[in-house]
Order: sequence, then structure tokens, then C-alpha cells
Amino acid sequence: MTFSTLALVLILGLVGPLLSWRAAWHVPVILGELVAGILFGATGFGVLHAGDPLFSFLADMGFALVMFVAGTHVPVRDPSVHAALGVGAVRAVLVGVFAAAAGFFLADWFGTGHGAIYAVLIASSSAALVLPIIDSQGLRGRSVLELTAQVAVADTACIVALPLVIDVGNAGRATLGALAVAAAAAVLFVLLRYLERSGLRKRAHEVSEDRKFALELRVSLALLFAMAALATRTHVSIMLAGFAAGLAVAGVGEPRRVARQLFAVTEGFLGPLFFVWLGARLNLREFGEQPRLIALGLALGVAAVLAHGLMRLLGQPITFATLAAAQIGVPVAAVTVGTQLHVLVRGEASAMMLGALVTIAAAAVGSALAARRGSAADGDGSGGGSAE
Repeated sequence: MTFSTLALVLILGLVGPLLSWRAAWHVPVILGELVAGILFGATGFGVLHAGDPLFSFLADMGFALVMFVAGTHVPVRDPSVHAALGVGAVRAVLVGVFAAAAGFFLADWFGTGHGAIYAVLIASSSAALVLPIIDSQGLRGRSVLELTAQVAVADTACIVALPLVIDVGNAGRATLGALAVAAAAAVLFVLLRYLERSGLRKRAHEVSEDRKFALELRVSLALLFAMAALATRTHVSIMLAGFAAGLAVAGVGEPRRVARQLFAVTEGFLGPLFFVWLGARLNLREFGEQPRLIALGLALGVAAVLAHGLMRLLGQPITFATLAAAQIGVPVAAVTVGTQLHVLVRGEASAMMLGALVTIAAAAVGSALAARRGSAADGDGSGGGSAE
């Protein structure tokens, strides 16, 4: 990888913000980055080579940071979410039951044998997508709290489950690795809480801010990449390491200055690089060789929307049920890990990403309708943002 290639990757990363410029469209930034990578990667002009070792290593760093930020978005300290946790957990479990049935049916229908992977994909939600949409639309009310709890439970459970189902032959080893990463995250949480309660972090923050040391950012990155090193040593995806580290930080409370610094590093550099790399790695030409996989991708997306939509029977507004189906982190992880382990059939990775795009499109429509109904309720003086 050269500086010219790096410059091109970062320029291509600007396609994401350009496509997301109009807030009313609700287009995730990563969509543009993926599309740019696809156009200049294996599918398109072939300028970007995802197999380049340095490119891949930088992408792994970006993947770890993306999952770390996703973990920090889980509202583990919000008391209002705790109150709605029971309802949210029940819905997440029921969606998982329907997802299991749909996943194994699709695996049998298309002959891939990856029913467990599909079940996790269909059941997943993305806190990194859903929570910012909720904030940007100003959605409020008990239904929103229940939705937040449901997404947090589903996101966490599916990220933990994915490494176990994507390499079934080594599930025992993956379980031990996951336990090691979880234990390290617990130790990290205890350490961070001690530093916070003892006042040591605050004193270090004051010195760092005064002397321009950026100590908290340096320590945060060191701890994150140490977790990633543990994950690779124990044969677990860095996805789990990043997410677990993010949960530990969310449990203590991330200082705003560190949050801004990590946001800059992730969203300004390594995050876009990862998604451009991922797009460059996907080869949509495989759809031409196996067009049935287009149907698989559409079926995965529709199944996810339907599985979450069934929660309307339990009183969840259909707009919020559709929003809960939005997924990106788990499909991206499945594609990344599955490709690295060579467990996916040809074209299956592209089908998984197509399914994720279907759920994102459905979530964009659902969130827009929820916001419109909330605004209408405000205009009628009957309360806002509940979308009931």
C-alpha cells in the first residue's frame, strides 16, 4: 500500500458523507463508503486490492474501533432503559426464535448449510445504527425505551453468538476465547471504575488537557488493541474484543473529550478505510455466476424485517419494529470473519451485505414514518415521538 492508495481510499471515504448529506434520506454514511469500495475494488475497476497486507491490517484496526464505538453506544447506564429491559429482552428472544426458523429454512432452501449464521443475522439489530436515528429524529416515549432495550440485548447477544456459529468445528475453542475476552473486559471495567471513583482519571485528564498529552486517547487505544491482541491469540474475532471493550467503557461512562477524540480517529480515518476495504473485498460479479444468491440476499433482508415486524403482535409499533431490524455490525462481522476463515460459499458474502442493505432501507422508511407521526402528535397536542 502506498500513500497514493491511502489518499485514494480516504477520498473515496468522502462518498459516504456526500450520500448522507440530506438528513431526510436517512442514508447511513457507511453505505457510500461500501459503494465506493465496490466500484474501485474487485467488482469494479480493480484499483484497490483488499489482499494487500498493510491495507488489511489497517482495516482490522478500523474494524476494532468501529465495534468499540458500537459498544459505547449501548446505553448500559441509562436507568430508564433498565426499566424497559424486560419487555425489550422478551421481544429480542422471540425475534430470535422466528429468526432461527427462518435461517435454517433459507439455508436448506439455498443449500448453503449455514442456518445458524443466517439465524444470527436475521435476529440481529445494530445499536450503532438505531440509536443515532432515534436521537436525530427526536423520538421519545416508552415504546422508544423498549426499542432501545431490545436493540441493546439483540446486538450484544448476536455479536457474542456469531463467532460460535460461524466456525462450528472450533466452537469449543471459540467459546474459551470468548470467555477470555469477556473476562478481560470485566477486568477493564473494574479498572476503569476504580480510576474514575478514585479521582485518578480526573487528575490525569487535567494534566493531559493542560500539557496537551492526549493521555486518555493513548490509553484507550492501547487497551483496545491489547484486547484485540488477546482475541487474535485466542482465535476469536476482533469484533468481540472491540465490542466488549466498548461495553466496559459504556458501563463506567466515557469522558466526552475521549469520545470526541475516538470519534475523530474512527470516523475520520480508520472507520471509512475499513468500509472502503470491505467494499473492495466484495466481488459482486459472483452474482452473475450464481444469480440465485441475489434471491438469498433479498430473502435474508426480508426475513429480518418480517421477524422483527411480528413484534407488532405484542404491541410494538410497526415503525419501531421495522427500525429494530436495521443491521450492519453483525453482517459486516460475518462477512469479514467468514471470508477470513473460508467458510462462506462463493458469493455468499455479497448476499449477506445485500440483506443488510434491505434492512437499512426498511429502517429508513420506518424511522421517517415514526418521526412524521410523532410530529403530527405534537401538532395535535397529544405528545410527541411515541409513534404508537
